[in-house]
Amino acid sequence: MKIEKINVNKNRFMDLLLLGDEQEDMVNKYLNRGELFALYDNGLKTVSVVTKKDKEVYEIKNIATYEKDQGKGYGSFMIRYIIGHYKNKCNLLLVGTGDNDKILTFYKNCGFEYSHTVEDFFIKNYDHKIFEDGKQLKDMAYLKMTFDNIQTKHL
Repeated sequence: MKIEKINVNKNRFMDLLLLGDEQEDMVNKYLNRGELFALYDNGLKTVSVVTKKDKEVYEIKNIATYEKDQGKGYGSFMIRYIIGHYKNKCNLLLVGTGDNDKILTFYKNCGFEYSHTVEDFFIKNYDHKIFEDGKQLKDMAYLKMTFDNIQTKHL
């Protein structure tokens, strides 16, 4: 497995990004300002976009694995890579997701803990109802991972 940072022509990954965030104009709001990572293992398997919220906070805005490749560890590998890549660059790494037990458990197993909820996020920001595992998503649940980086505290 290898992970590459993608700097140009990021839209070529839109089909996979739309598995993680199904409205293209929402993806476009963060794609070009974010860092895009692609995981390859005999072909593209997973992508993720991470944005800088402020000098001490980054946010995973999107992570998606092709459905045929889910459950094979690619998402976990990508999350571990992102944690390693950003742990010395920030004090806080956030990820927002729908209120779905399976996905929340995935992030908690990766070391994230609950941070806060943005009520009605999916209702207010998407032009259609979003469903995951047969349940309509309404609220955005945020999880966090905190790093104690003395060097970033003085930036």
